[in-house]
Amino acid sequence: MEQVHASCVAVDGLGVLIRGEPGSGKSDLAARLIDEGGHLVADDRVDLARRDGALIARAPAAIAGLLEVRGVGILRMAHLAEAAVGLVVDMVGRDEVERVPESAICDYMGVAVPLLRVWPFEPSAAAKIRFAVAALKGSVSWVS
Repeated sequence: MEQVHASCVAVDGLGVLIRGEPGSGKSDLAARLIDEGGHLVADDRVDLARRDGALIARAPAAIAGLLEVRGVGILRMAHLAEAAVGLVVDMVGRDEVERVPESAICDYMGVAVPLLRVWPFEPSAAAKIRFAVAALKGSVSWVS
């Protein structure tokens, strides 16, 4: 098992691991994804494990079901016990988002996972993640 400083939300059943420095917008983006139908898995810290070739995310017991919403407080909410991670999202600055990025992969415990870089405070950030999930699930496709 490995613990990472990140948040995880299941979007259409696919775990999205949201990584970034403290204050980078991880919890804010997670809150928007949850508000739009996603399900909390973990906020702030995520336990990762490899199981049957998949990367599984869980919340550490002490923070399971808790989401920090800056300006509101720490909220207790329904959450999933675990999710298979199918997308990693890195929080980056506005100028670091490429217009048409090359596909990127990151690796956890020998599991390759697609990587997306977003500026979390862009109004369309949550929509971009939902589009990426839809592409990974095959309901829309990337143009090569």
